[in-house]
Amino acid sequence: MRVYRTRVINPKWIESIKRHGYKGGLELAATVDYIFGFDATAQIAPDFIYEGLAEHYALSQEIRDFLGASNAWALHAIAERLLEAANRELWENPSPATLDALRCVLLESETLLEAQGERQREIAE
Repeated sequence: MRVYRTRVINPKWIESIKRHGYKGGLELAATVDYIFGFDATAQIAPDFIYEGLAEHYALSQEIRDFLGASNAWALHAIAERLLEAANRELWENPSPATLDALRCVLLESETLLEAQGERQREIAE
């Protein structure tokens, strides 16, 4: 739990990650994956960890803006992994409003990815 508080949701750490652009987004997504994997094998991550990840990574407008500009794939992966945690009941009691918001983030990230794909096609032509 100390790592969760001192690193994962620490505003200073999150701010420092943003300086790394694409790689910083990758680090945020990897953090969610590590916690998910640890919980899937050891089943010891309490719900407040998933709630914190959702709040600080996927539902924060500031982080969504950062990821949308630097690494939309990371935003997609974070939202998808948190929804998977709820579906697999690792996140035992997520609020319906939070799940709905995560679904919207997933859709938003898919829209960003499609738009980036279109821009890449225009550049290539």
